[in-house]
Amino acid sequence: MKIPIVYKFRILQLQIKRTSHNFFTKFANEKIVDTFPYAIKRHQSLLRRKLGSSDPVLQENKITNLSIALKSMDGIVLNPGEIFSFWHLIGKPKASKGYIKGLLLSQGEVKTGIGGGLCQLANLLFWLALHTPLEIKERHHHSFDPFPDEKRVLPFGSGASVFFNYIDLRFFNPTNHKFQFHIWLTDQHLKGIVYCDNELPYSYHLEERNHQFHHIEGKNYRENEIWRRVIDKRTGDVVQEKLMIHNYSEVKYEVFC
Repeated sequence: MKIPIVYKFRILQLQIKRTSHNFFTKFANEKIVDTFPYAIKRHQSLLRRKLGSSDPVLQENKITNLSIALKSMDGIVLNPGEIFSFWHLIGKPKASKGYIKGLLLSQGEVKTGIGGGLCQLANLLFWLALHTPLEIKERHHHSFDPFPDEKRVLPFGSGASVFFNYIDLRFFNPTNHKFQFHIWLTDQHLKGIVYCDNELPYSYHLEERNHQFHHIEGKNYRENEIWRRVIDKRTGDVVQEKLMIHNYSEVKYEVFC
């Protein structure tokens, strides 16, 4: 069992360490209103869906938090040689900025906290980035699967966990092209598009493989793989096939293996 004061001190240590390392990083900071001409990938996720027995009010609070966070994200341009950082753009989610309590997944439990729900934005950005030649430099996944697949669209384990500021989502632009993220809310969805300033020669396709549940010593676990195929648009040939994610997590809801 962790002692709260020790745990908080450890978090502070990690946050200070990350802040010091950030001084040597070339971050994406430029934002423009006009979008680039080539849409590479579009995606949307439902804002409200059944999440176990959690309070539906927390999902409404999440929408408030997302509306604040995406203002720092929408229109961001990732130039060649730059790093996209979730927390560098958003900063610390504080009540003074308008953030309110939402759902958090922390230390193997579902909790509430200021700024809760921002993982949905990280999930969307990560999925978009996987469909580009951007290199994923930092991505963390949840150590457990808290809710059943009620209206889940993407494969299990394709999201990204974030916690200010040392558990970040980062990707690097190794190309000569510029990329831009457009993120917005509708009444029902969080939506996003990643654009490029030039047409890319390849398309990127993600698929789930080897999905299964395991029952071990009274606990349930879930496992899968997410593979990416890179396809030459001109010939239709697969030029690369790569395992991008291997997930193995404890399941917190009832399953029948």
